Amino acid sequence: MNHAQQLLADDPWWLIAGKAVVIFGFLVLITLFNIWFERRVVARMQHRVGPNVHGPFGLLQSLADGVKLGLKEDVIPKGADKVVFVLAPLISVTPSFLAFAVIPFGPEVSVFGERTTLQLADFPVGVLYVLAIASIGIYGIVLAGWSSGSTYPLLGGLRSSAQMISYEVAMGLSFVAVFLFAGSMSTSEIVAAQHRVWYALVLAPSFIIYLISMVGETNRAPFDLPEAEGELVGGFHTEYSSLKFALFFLAEYINMVNVSALAVTMFLGGWRAPFPLSLWAGANENWWPVLWFVAKVMILIFVFVWLRGTLPRLRYDQFMRLGWKRLIPASLVWILAVATLRVLTNDDSLTKTQRYTTVGIAIAVIVVAFAAWDVLAGRKEPDEPARVHRAPVERDPFAGGFPVPALPGESHSAPVVAHAQRTTDTDEQEVTHA
Repeated sequence: MNHAQQLLADDPWWLIAGKAVVIFGFLVLITLFNIWFERRVVARMQHRVGPNVHGPFGLLQSLADGVKLGLKEDVIPKGADKVVFVLAPLISVTPSFLAFAVIPFGPEVSVFGERTTLQLADFPVGVLYVLAIASIGIYGIVLAGWSSGSTYPLLGGLRSSAQMISYEVAMGLSFVAVFLFAGSMSTSEIVAAQHRVWYALVLAPSFIIYLISMVGETNRAPFDLPEAEGELVGGFHTEYSSLKFALFFLAEYINMVNVSALAVTMFLGGWRAPFPLSLWAGANENWWPVLWFVAKVMILIFVFVWLRGTLPRLRYDQFMRLGWKRLIPASLVWILAVATLRVLTNDDSLTKTQRYTTVGIAIAVIVVAFAAWDVLAGRKEPDEPARVHRAPVERDPFAGGFPVPALPGESHSAPVVAHAQRTTDTDEQEVTHA
């Protein structure tokens, strides 16, 4: 048990309860701010004004939206599984609050005479705890899509389950290199191991893979396939309204904060001050590190908003191909290189130049092997498969009493003319009879 874990173990009950309340309030307030922040930034990108009426600079717009959602009618479809339909939003939002428990957002401080660290809990496997909690939250989306009793929410739930499997694998693999360098899975020890250099610099491939994976994990654009409006109407939450929809909305924005805080902890030095602020002797003492931590989180939140305002949504097959055929193989190659480097570092018979040369040659060989496999095995599939040209099938669009558009491979030209002729004959008969 390290020093931080010992301090947390000695915390009195009132201090633990106070930390929990502060974390809950922080996540709710930063969610309200992020909604306003996203709308203002996207409006700026699109040369619009954005929210500016409710409160100073429109800061109360998010609160007004929450009140509006709470006053809307709560509708439950007849074909829905009511128990699961009601529990799904709670399953989605509850883990989002729990995941922040192991994130250290400050150093050791004094609170009313008690020495403690600014962290609710610290486990030897804290990072695995965050991954486990995040995977539980996705089940809320899956169950919401299934319990709605509707086709499009079901498709959104299926997409979310596939997305969870593929991008959580890549996210977990991106942490392996950090564990090898830090020698621990405890979040506080990982932050302490970055006192000289951030892992975003020495483990840049892992950091890039995590940034891509965290966008896919939170269902944010351009990876918001489970709720793609153009394909699935509204996705898994199409049938939800009022406070149940608000809980899904809250869970999405809290998860953005969670994955951003985890990125700060794992790769950006945690609560430690960035250069050149780190040259100040008191930058990493007392309550100042809380400011650096929140600033880093907000920079990553801006990255989320920036991606939403600039990139178009991917096709689902492109999205899954990126996860399984690019991110996961790249993570495995990088882990192999990092593990080799760590082994060579502990070998005193080799010089530093020989170690890095060996690792460079190994990476080059692996990259060339991947490129050759990609070309020789024909892994680059064409975007559009070859189509077999067949004669169009003629179908009467009014056979069921209502006009139906032509499906692929069908033609309506001849039946439409026949229907028009039948309509004309019927009209002439009615006029003659009259």
